Amino acid sequence: MEAGRLKLFLAALVFFLSASLMPMAFAQAPAAPTPQIAKEVVENPYGLEALWRQGDFVARGTLIVLLVMSIGSWYIAILKLLEQQRLLRQAKEAEEKFPRAASVLEMVAALHPESAFRSIAETGREAAERHGGAQVDLHTWVGMALQRAIDRVANRLQGGLAFLATVGSTAPFVGLFGTVWGIYHALTAIGIAGQASIDKVAGPVGEALIMTAFGLAVAVPAVLAYNWLVRRNKVVLERLRDFAGGVHMALLGGAQKKSG
Repeated sequence: MEAGRLKLFLAALVFFLSASLMPMAFAQAPAAPTPQIAKEVVENPYGLEALWRQGDFVARGTLIVLLVMSIGSWYIAILKLLEQQRLLRQAKEAEEKFPRAASVLEMVAALHPESAFRSIAETGREAAERHGGAQVDLHTWVGMALQRAIDRVANRLQGGLAFLATVGSTAPFVGLFGTVWGIYHALTAIGIAGQASIDKVAGPVGEALIMTAFGLAVAVPAVLAYNWLVRRNKVVLERLRDFAGGVHMALLGGAQKKSG
């Protein structure tokens, strides 16, 4: 009887110990490594590099023309912007020194030698000195001289804007021409191969559309720069005309004092 109880007790103890140690064994067991799935990198056979490598002289020439248009438009836009900034600084200097000057000659000496406003003041002063016995009155004589000086500055400001307008109006059509040419060659190659599946059609046609995107990317900045620069040119010319009007009145007032 006692031997049976002892066996039952030992069996219960073994069961209890095994049940207690089993979770610890599972917890300490190293986890099985998760198998890593290799990702296959699929390279795009179409794109700008493929367009340049596979394109003929017409496609490459179209890309070069668009590149030249883009570089030229950005160069002119930055150059004209710097020129406008310089003229606006000169306008601020002239407007500050004009009321302090006792005469036009003193104002000319106070302005920067390369200032466009100094050139206008010198033109007006020289015209007043050369009037002498001219057939026209002093007012018209000096006014015509000042207007010619303003026109010279305006012509310099307008330089290069025609290129921006040309690029803005023709670049989309140049890109469209490249797209039509690329689609033509793509469809010709598909017809020769005799395969019209979606992968044979979508790739070359999508590649040809890059030309249209380039044309728009060149045209939009050129148009925006042209409109912005034209608006700023009007501001600069208004300040030039205001300054020339002040010089005109100063010269007429000095002449009236001399005659009096």
